[in-house]
Amino acid sequence: MTLPTLTVRYFAGARAAANGTRDEAVDAATLDELKVLLTDRHGERLGVVLKAASFLVDGLTCHDQSAPLPTGATVDILPPFAGG
Repeated sequence: MTLPTLTVRYFAGARAAANGTRDEAVDAATLDELKVLLTDRHGERLGVVLKAASFLVDGLTCHDQSAPLPTGATVDILPPFAGG
C-alpha cells in the first residue's frame, strides 16, 4: 500500500515545537498516523502540541483523526491560540 504524500504546514507554537520548520512533505494515511510520525521526527515537545492542536485538511477542519487523508493534501497544524 502506498501512503499519501502530504504537505504539512506548522503555525505558531507548532512551528516552534518542530524546531522552526515551516512546512515539509510527509507520507501518512491518517492524522493519527501523522501525529505519531511527526512526534518521532521532531520529538515529544511537538507531540504535546499535537495532542491539543486543530488540523485543517485542504482548508477544512478535520475532527476524525482516523479518516483517510487524500494524496496531495495540505495539512495545517494549528495549536491553541491565546487571546480573544
